[in-house]
Amino acid sequence: MVGNRTQIRMLTVASVSLLLSILVWFNYSAVLPRIVAEWDLSGIHAGLIFGAFQAGYLVAIIPAGVLVDRYSPRWVIAVGSAVTGVASLGFAAVATGFLDGTLLRFMAGIGMAGVYVPGMRFVADWYTETGRGTAMGIYIGTFSLGSGLSFLISSAVASAVDWRTAIAVTSVGALVVAPLILTIGRDAPTKTRETSDFDLSILRNRSYLAAVSVYSWHNWELFGVRNWLVAFLLATPAIAATGQPELTAGTLAGVMIAVGGLGNVIGGTLSDRVGRVRIIAGALFMSGLISAVLGMLQGLALIGLVALVLCYGLVLTMDSAPTSTVITELVADEHVGMALSVQSFIGFSTTVISPVVFGWTLDAGGYALAFPTLAAGACIALCSTAALRSTREKTATQTAQTSDI
Repeated sequence: MVGNRTQIRMLTVASVSLLLSILVWFNYSAVLPRIVAEWDLSGIHAGLIFGAFQAGYLVAIIPAGVLVDRYSPRWVIAVGSAVTGVASLGFAAVATGFLDGTLLRFMAGIGMAGVYVPGMRFVADWYTETGRGTAMGIYIGTFSLGSGLSFLISSAVASAVDWRTAIAVTSVGALVVAPLILTIGRDAPTKTRETSDFDLSILRNRSYLAAVSVYSWHNWELFGVRNWLVAFLLATPAIAATGQPELTAGTLAGVMIAVGGLGNVIGGTLSDRVGRVRIIAGALFMSGLISAVLGMLQGLALIGLVALVLCYGLVLTMDSAPTSTVITELVADEHVGMALSVQSFIGFSTTVISPVVFGWTLDAGGYALAFPTLAAGACIALCSTAALRSTREKTATQTAQTSDI
């Protein structure tokens, strides 16, 4: 069950708000070759413009988490989405090179910090633990769906018109979020806001730290794949033999990322029925297995390659919603927003390192050596999952003993 009518409406509002905002995240990446050619960017400068968005997100994510524990998440989402939309539209309209492009992408990243995690807090407020996994799966799945659509829409519009129009088309939706979340959205009636500041006590919660570790190494694998998948596909004979290899590779990558939205929903729903840890472990095992062997399967026929990549996209995200749901269940209600923001800050930090390690090993030994670095992340995440299970069982035992006394 997704919930009653009001819960479903609030989940829909949060998910649509995220979808309209998340289109901004990857619109730059989708049209990167055109921007590089027009601005005569070096590879380092092009990478720094993308990194500026990540940096803005990381800078603002902890303050955003504190704010949603003290104030209504709806207002944080409204302001964040507006900042993201205005900055990205500014990039499309007035950016002329590295400096102003970097600044505007940095501002867009700051705004995004006010959307994604505050939206998770909003959804968690409306759902109890029995249905929260499914709800979080739908919400977080919107991130993957929006990411894939960003590639597809931006690429199509840029091909038909130009890259500035593509950036603008995928940015304007973020400006719709504020009126949507403020007029249709409602705060959960049973939730009250505290005026507490950042509480370091969550860092002494071993189960919470284990869950954050799971999420961080999950992101190591996930973003390593998303950063390098197009390049890998272009290196396969099956894709190279198509009439338009770049379009084919980009489309397959976009669809694969969008399929991850379904993976989130499946993972979250199953975690409500058979347990969070079990689904997390199963998903990490399957994605890690594919990561370990994919680099050695460049010679697959096109149909086999497409099937494997789509399966990969599904299992890569199945552990995400259960992990974030666990976070909301391990801390006091008044610190859920902060706990989610710390999780996001640490978890997204690994996304800066993973693609670099992949590239280094790619230079050293090709894709057969590079993809196992992503499998290593899944393996460490599995170890963290075992630690999460152990600490949760220990806490449950101690709680039972205390109640008996």
